[in-house]
Amino acid sequence: MDADVMAAMSPAIPLRALGASGLRVPALGVGTNRWGAPGKGADMLLRVFSAALDAGSNLFDTAEVYGSEPVIGECMRRDPRPALVVSKFAPYPTRYSAKSLLEALEGSLTRLGMQTVDLYLIHFPFTLLSIGSLMDMLAEATRAGKVRTVGVSNFSAKQMHVAAGRLERYGIPLAANEVQFSLFHRDPERNGVLEACRKLDVALIAYRPLGGGRIRRAGPRLDQTLAAVARTRQKTVAQVALNWLLRKDEHIVAIPGATSVAHLRENVGSAGWTLGDDEVAALEQSSA
Repeated sequence: MDADVMAAMSPAIPLRALGASGLRVPALGVGTNRWGAPGKGADMLLRVFSAALDAGSNLFDTAEVYGSEPVIGECMRRDPRPALVVSKFAPYPTRYSAKSLLEALEGSLTRLGMQTVDLYLIHFPFTLLSIGSLMDMLAEATRAGKVRTVGVSNFSAKQMHVAAGRLERYGIPLAANEVQFSLFHRDPERNGVLEACRKLDVALIAYRPLGGGRIRRAGPRLDQTLAAVARTRQKTVAQVALNWLLRKDEHIVAIPGATSVAHLRENVGSAGWTLGDDEVAALEQSSA
């Protein structure tokens, strides 16, 4: 990789625990829901994948419904350095047994070219199945040796407590809850999810950490505050927004998307420095 690219990607990305699972991951990973789209195959994205590994941002978030598992699998084949992968099971109404989860998981592992996925999540709680049944299915996958750690996505605080309690029967910790969280979407602070992550020792994996495009239309007040902090810090607005999120709590892991080395480079530049208390206060007041 070019020396200027390496220099721009040099900030050390801290490792954070996935709850009590024993697995530690970079605080800044890569969301891949756009990988696998037309024109975004392995030939194009291998440079991004390898650049992420170079930077220590080697956590890749995918799901069976994204279409990015084959791309990640091919990238891992071409660049076999250690990478951590999160994937997800979609509990459709036609999937009502541990067998259906194990079959879906086997499909994900085949597409990824892996024998064991690092973190496997229930993609959403909107299903005919009870949370207890879903956790029983994750426990079965764990017993089968197909997953290292398990968790949930888009679960409420109450649902998290139910899930953690059910997994406790098997001696398995709830490792993570993946939810939308950003300076532009602060619901986890208000609906109890962030507090539940603290109480249960569960990682909060933040998707859409840049607001899913809202970084470009944050609103006059927040836009002005972000721009002012970015100028002072000599950072981009996106880097300020990501730094705010990582600073918010040690349980948080952010997974901004990246489909170019330049984009990845910008994301990685949010690590290695910390916003001051006054800057955080100004940003939170503006975003309120």
